Amino acid sequence: MGLDAVDGVAGMLGEIIQEADGCEDCCEDCCEDCATAKSSYPREITTDIWRWPLHHAGTTMLELHCHSQYSDGTLTPTQLVQTAAAAGVKVLALTDHDTMSGCSEAAEAARAYDLTLVPGVELSTVYRGRSMHILGFYPDGDRLESPLRERLQGRKQRSQQMLDKLRQLGYPLELPQLGEGVAPSRPHLARALLAAGYVHSWEEAFDRFLGEGKPAYVGYAKFSAEEGIALLRSCGAVPVWAHPYLFAGGDVEEVLPHLVEAGLMGVEVYHPHHRRSQQERLQQLCQNNSLLMTGGTDYHGPGVGRTALNSFALPLTLLPPLEAAASHLKSHEVS
Repeated sequence: MGLDAVDGVAGMLGEIIQEADGCEDCCEDCCEDCATAKSSYPREITTDIWRWPLHHAGTTMLELHCHSQYSDGTLTPTQLVQTAAAAGVKVLALTDHDTMSGCSEAAEAARAYDLTLVPGVELSTVYRGRSMHILGFYPDGDRLESPLRERLQGRKQRSQQMLDKLRQLGYPLELPQLGEGVAPSRPHLARALLAAGYVHSWEEAFDRFLGEGKPAYVGYAKFSAEEGIALLRSCGAVPVWAHPYLFAGGDVEEVLPHLVEAGLMGVEVYHPHHRRSQQERLQQLCQNNSLLMTGGTDYHGPGVGRTALNSFALPLTLLPPLEAAASHLKSHEVS
């Protein structure tokens, strides 16, 4: 994207800028990890994003963080799209953990429901020894296929090792048959423990067996955050720090500059785990660092947490700068 085109995007966006209104606090949900040079795309794309409006729930809006059965969600990609359309979502990103295998099915369903599907992924990385998730939007799936296949194999080995530990503890289990391309995770094990009657709740499964430091826990090799960011950019994907205030390895304001230096291009400002005051602080940090803002419910399907699709009702106006950044990346960094 040339600078003239970028100026055109910025001018178009300027026409819809209004004062921001924060989101209401949302309830927790449960997911897999919840218990290089500075970004080079032109500054004009993001200068005023922090001031964009947020609307009240119930309007037709944007959802940029969701999971399907291809990772730790409970719905198929088609069911996820159906649920999103019924909730008034107009643009949906499927961001499964370490896999894009569900994106083709989701895209086909999206066409049937007149909904725009944003291809994405949520990379599991590590920073300072602690788990950090990096969202990637609009990646070239072919370029990501090989590294994601390696991540998938690592997840499968880890799940088998945890099954072995559970068996040694006196809790033999067999995971349900997972489809091709599904990234196995601790929630799959938690559901199996629950179905077998070994625990009474998802929380008990993590508290007794699956949480970090618990008897059946097994870690697995992950990209460093810097490697994950570089990989996403090399595949034309816009890297965004997912739910920063869930990161347990340091203060957000101290960590963010290091990620920006590594090539981070955005921050997930709106997330169920972020209080209003945290959202407002992240808005300010995005403004100060010329970063994109994204958001979503981190929806995992019925029975997982208490969030609902479109509960933030994020405006569609958050999408054009994300698209522009992806276009710029593909024209400048993807060879």
